[in-house]
Amino acid sequence: MIGERIATRSSTMAGSRTTIGRITRRSLMYLLAGFLVILFMGPFLWTLSSSLKNAQEIALFPPTLLPRRLRFENYAEVFQTVPMWTFIRNSVQVSVLAVIGQVITATLVAYGFSRFRFPGRNALFMVLISTMILPREVLLIPSFLLFKFLGMINTLTPLWIPSFFGGAFYVFLLRQFFMTLPQDLDEAAKIDGANSFQILAFILVPLCQPAMATVAIFAFLAHWNEFLEPLIYLSSKENFTLALGLRFFQQIPNDAQEPRDQLMMAASLVMTTPVLALFFVAQRYFIRGIVMSGIKG
Repeated sequence: MIGERIATRSSTMAGSRTTIGRITRRSLMYLLAGFLVILFMGPFLWTLSSSLKNAQEIALFPPTLLPRRLRFENYAEVFQTVPMWTFIRNSVQVSVLAVIGQVITATLVAYGFSRFRFPGRNALFMVLISTMILPREVLLIPSFLLFKFLGMINTLTPLWIPSFFGGAFYVFLLRQFFMTLPQDLDEAAKIDGANSFQILAFILVPLCQPAMATVAIFAFLAHWNEFLEPLIYLSSKENFTLALGLRFFQQIPNDAQEPRDQLMMAASLVMTTPVLALFFVAQRYFIRGIVMSGIKG
């Protein structure tokens, strides 16, 4: 009896130590995660705080985190100072058209590389993938000369029309996903009389929605935040996108030399809001598409 009591007490103490150790480790992990969240959210929080300050508070040293008074009128002044709605409309137009083009062309090309067997298929795919290491700066001058010859300079067309000719990274992403789908689906559909386009449209596309959503998110972010190409192709304020419109705050004349840093911070948050909303809405498809297309296959 005494031995059983000692054994029971020992097991109870061991279980308590294990529970305490598990709680301690979990608490440390939560503390570390919280610290990293604060660390990485620091620039965003500082931008948010600065957008609600006046020019004098931003220039204070040592800097203050919280403004003395929340100046929400800074956001209204942003839309009064520059044609912000025009910048937003241009960015939405470019991003939406680019997303449509990338999703359609990347899906078609990836379907061909993953489902059809033809001579030189692997060699062509390697050539396509090798274009990913080509610096974009190498293509800027030839692209500019081409669009100038076509009369597209100072229009939004050069910003989205290349998306309808595919992209190596998006083709690779969708090809990897297509290769995870069994060929039996295609064969069963062919027995029922479906052609290749019907197999893609009615069988494979519904199954690869996570990967297509990932491509759409990547393409949207890339064109929404694009700065270099609008800087090269656009010259009139009416065609500026949001990324180029933020730079416009540094070029407009200042009233009595008063800085406009608080307006630039507010405009930056206006530009960031759709991106954050898109990620939170589509993060489930984004993570699923990355896992299923980037790791498997």
